[in-house]
Amino acid sequence: MASRGTTETTKLKQNLEEQLDRLMQQLQDLEECREELDADEYEETKKETLEQLSEINDSLKKIMSGDMTLVDELSGMQLAIQAAISQAFKTPEVIRLFAKKQPRQLRTRLAEMDRDLMVGKLGRDLYTQQKVEILTALRKLGEKLTPDEETFLSANAGAALSQFEKVSTDLG
Repeated sequence: MASRGTTETTKLKQNLEEQLDRLMQQLQDLEECREELDADEYEETKKETLEQLSEINDSLKKIMSGDMTLVDELSGMQLAIQAAISQAFKTPEVIRLFAKKQPRQLRTRLAEMDRDLMVGKLGRDLYTQQKVEILTALRKLGEKLTPDEETFLSANAGAALSQFEKVSTDLG
């Protein structure tokens, strides 16, 4: 995985080119065999082929606009796996939300935890551990932390999270 997605991106490009070639050949073959097919079969096959071309075009637009990149997606998954391996995050839900790059859901989870702490449903130790995990995940996702959150994080971050911070910075 040292390629950081370069090999995968090359393979994706190759697959898209092959798929495009196949569909263009299919259209050409369809035109050449038009006389042998009944009108409904010809129209249906042509429609399906054009729909597939449209799907490829949509995928290319996403990739070109930056909405979809293998490098970003794979890097996020790699960081989440690293967090789990280093045991920096002990809460599977936090690992899952981090891997899926869902900062809003992490913020929602944090608000739920604040509420649970106030009503006595969540112990202080578990609250602190999970809040540190969430704040670390938010920071790694590029979210801006409040000064209070930064203070809380620096006061409560343990060795495992410090190791994760170091490793994830090295990976990036």
